[in-house]
Amino acid sequence: MMNISHFLFLITLMGGTLISISANSWFSTWMGLEINLLSFIPLMTNSKNTLSTEATLKYFLIQALASITFLFSTTLMQIYSNSSISPTFINNLFITLISSTLLMKMGAAPFHFWFPGTMEGLSWKNCFILMTWQKIAPLVLLSYLIKMNSFTTMIVILSVMIGSLGGLNQTSLRKLLAYSSINHLGWMIAAMFCGENLWELYFIIYSFLTLAMICMFSTSQIFHINQNFMIYNKSQSFKLFLFLTLLSLGGLPPFLGFLPKWMVIQTLTSLYTLPMCTIMVMMTLITLFYYIRLSFTAFLLNYTQMKWNYITPSNNMMITLSSILASISLLGLPTYIMFFNFL
Repeated sequence: MMNISHFLFLITLMGGTLISISANSWFSTWMGLEINLLSFIPLMTNSKNTLSTEATLKYFLIQALASITFLFSTTLMQIYSNSSISPTFINNLFITLISSTLLMKMGAAPFHFWFPGTMEGLSWKNCFILMTWQKIAPLVLLSYLIKMNSFTTMIVILSVMIGSLGGLNQTSLRKLLAYSSINHLGWMIAAMFCGENLWELYFIIYSFLTLAMICMFSTSQIFHINQNFMIYNKSQSFKLFLFLTLLSLGGLPPFLGFLPKWMVIQTLTSLYTLPMCTIMVMMTLITLFYYIRLSFTAFLLNYTQMKWNYITPSNNMMITLSSILASISLLGLPTYIMFFNFL
């Protein structure tokens, strides 16, 4: 159960994000980011989890470093805005610095080193907040600054490459979803080249699929890959929903997760960015490979299950919610296509 202090910190967490994305000055934006950071720290701490202290400290140090650099960069940008140095050079330099701090805050490559380790020490609820809500303010602020240049192209390519290759040898589901999040961040930043609406649609669908996955993992208390094979052998429908939603998160057609990737690929090809688009598709196929490998093994192999190893679900509401979300994920793309064809 969520106590009153956690509810208060959750409200201020949301308030800090809303302050950041609606501020009209960089200083107000920095204040909102700090409120958001200091609200999430108490939510991360958990006396029952020994890794939560390490994850909390790691998250705080990285975010504090990014916030200091952000404030320093915005202050210098104001000071040097009227200097005799070339304004174009100054503008590009500080936009790159500010973009780097925002990329560090949301864990995009090559500033991703803290992200998988922090995810490993969190509960599933906090993992969902870190992968979705905590990325809203940096993504919105980045969309104000982003330009299609060599720096942002490098960020997109590195994010999809590290997100794909980093998850190949992982046995922890939290780290697997962390690397998947880094991969999706690369696609979201690429979608910013195409327009405001496209990356927002991508983020909404990604958050929806992540919520469906985390509801299933949290309900059955699954944290590692080998637990997927042994839990819920008696409930074949739950296992079907679980792994098909995982494939949807990887972007396999005809599931809902393929829709935003389809739109990004179509728009990027019209912008003549074929080399970057080709690399993104190839790296995402690697992501899909380890999702399919996980699902294929779990579907085909029948593991012996002990009575004491079987976790009986205690929250029927969460199981119902998981099933509804998974059903929407499986049928979302055909429904979307039929809807627009009838229009």
